[in-house]
Amino acid sequence: MTTERPAPPLRAGERETLRSFLDFQRATLVMKTDGLDDEDLRRRSSPPSTLSLLGLVRHMAEVERSWFRRVINGEDLPLVWSADGDYQAAYDARTATRAEAFEAWQTEVAHARRIERAAASLDVTGYQPRWGEHVSLRLVMLHLIHEYARHNGHADFLREGIDGTVGA
Repeated sequence: MTTERPAPPLRAGERETLRSFLDFQRATLVMKTDGLDDEDLRRRSSPPSTLSLLGLVRHMAEVERSWFRRVINGEDLPLVWSADGDYQAAYDARTATRAEAFEAWQTEVAHARRIERAAASLDVTGYQPRWGEHVSLRLVMLHLIHEYARHNGHADFLREGIDGTVGA
């Protein structure tokens, strides 16, 4: 499988630029998993860390769900892998599979895209209970770009350790 990344526009409005960079980062994470089986995807970085490529995909499903569905859309729903709100649970991918992780991630990305496109503007807000503040869709999109970029750096090292593949 070869993942294609959308090229962000060189000249576009703010919303299209944010949307494109977020999709670019999403595709980068997927690229880091191309061609790997479940065992490779579960390979941990270095004990005692549970960090793995599959754990990163599961974590990003939680991030997408939390920020778009729970914060911006105000949905009252649990995390995907933890009914008690433990974000670290997603990182434990010892028994996870590519199929279940990517199905959850793709479902949450589809919801996020729907919510973002339905929002009247980037100024739409939702309540972030962990911060006790209302936040804009603009902040959410920037936060997710940052979150993916940070974890894509982790994914670079993880992938290189698995089979020597470098670059994006």
